Amino acid sequence: MTYDQQILHILTEAGERGISVQTIARHVFNMNVSFFVSPDFEEIRTYVQQYLLRNSRSSLSLIERTERRGYYRLNTKGSADARQLMLEFQEHENIEEAEDEKPQQQDLSLSLFD
Repeated sequence: MTYDQQILHILTEAGERGISVQTIARHVFNMNVSFFVSPDFEEIRTYVQQYLLRNSRSSLSLIERTERRGYYRLNTKGSADARQLMLEFQEHENIEEAEDEKPQQQDLSLSLFD
């Protein structure tokens, strides 16, 4: 998953209230940290900030600024792409929930230590 996709996923989970640039950057950083790789937080924060500024310029943009300074959310009122994105993420989450609800198969094998 690219940074762009991760940012959009975080914004869909944030909902109408929006989320701050710093918090988005922290989430993206945590999504990319692994045992062997630790990306630079400042690079990620700069990328997130630039991405949000680039994609929130017009009233028809995918992302919009909220009333609070430094907070962003998906533009579900002015952008058809944002509405479609919300539907796609909701659909994806419903599929994952359905897979989780499948009955777990019970292990009926005999134990070697009984």
